[in-house]
Amino acid sequence: MKIATWNINGVKARISELCQWLESSSPDIACLQEIKSVDEGFPRAEIEALGYHVETHGQKGFNGVALLSKIKPDEINRGLPGDDSDEQARFIEGVFSVKDGVLRVCSLYLPNGNPSDDPVKYPYKLAWMARLQKFAESRLALEEPLILAGDYNVIPEPHDCYDPAVWATDALFLPKTRAAFRNLENLGLTEAVRATTDAQKHYSFWDYQAGAWQKNNGIRIDHLLLSPEAADKLISTDIEKHVRGAEKPSDHVPVIGHFNFSLAS
Repeated sequence: MKIATWNINGVKARISELCQWLESSSPDIACLQEIKSVDEGFPRAEIEALGYHVETHGQKGFNGVALLSKIKPDEINRGLPGDDSDEQARFIEGVFSVKDGVLRVCSLYLPNGNPSDDPVKYPYKLAWMARLQKFAESRLALEEPLILAGDYNVIPEPHDCYDPAVWATDALFLPKTRAAFRNLENLGLTEAVRATTDAQKHYSFWDYQAGAWQKNNGIRIDHLLLSPEAADKLISTDIEKHVRGAEKPSDHVPVIGHFNFSLAS
């Protein structure tokens, strides 16, 4: 199975690019972030015409996540548990039947947190990460394949950005942010890309400004975190960098995991 995560940066603005990518890359499950659409406004007809089942957790104008899948999920859960007052649409979980059990795939859009000295935004980011850790703990206890896929807005290590000095005071790279990400890994989660390659200049995001794409001034902030049961099935990973060269690109590109899962018969 091919499982992808992609911050689409506005699904309506990039529906043509999305459909072209679905046809050419053909992921079995695609986790989208920043769809910037309410559920009823999501352009599902175009995607369903390509053979995908569509599940969304949307919000007007910003945020929003989606799961597109060639197999219909058995269960969908919307919203990250732990704060009933949080109205931001940043998390959706799908449960899929595979041979010998189930596969849980989550599409998540972690808060950016900038400016890092903001009294609300950065604390919200850290609180969201703490909630994600509690959620992951609860799911890991099930001892099932789990994939937490999404735009984490976290640069894990200095070699995951083109110039660490540029990002030193950014919420994506602050010590507390990186420590919270390591706390997730320390639960027993495997970061898929780094489990399969040590390659440098391996990025998933390039800003629209200052020729970042042309200069390869990128950062790696889109990740697949895997439970031990999912990590055991990991074959390889790809970052589909060529997608950034589309006519109307997102500033992110798809990050892919190839897994040795078989569909339930």
